[in-house]
Amino acid sequence: MSADRQRIEKVPGSRRARLTPAPGTAAEPDPPADDEPPASVSPGAGPNDDRMQQDVPPHY
Repeated sequence: MSADRQRIEKVPGSRRARLTPAPGTAAEPDPPADDEPPASVSPGAGPNDDRMQQDVPPHY
């Protein structure tokens, strides 16, 4: 077994296990850049998007 591979680690007090980070990757996700729009706004947002998200089907 090579040392540059992911390993399975037991989590004390839990039935779950976790993987060690893959080689060449960071454990934390990259922070979003300042010039990116928020995740809730899609780049192709149209004029009716707000109304469509607030509409409720008649059976509710």
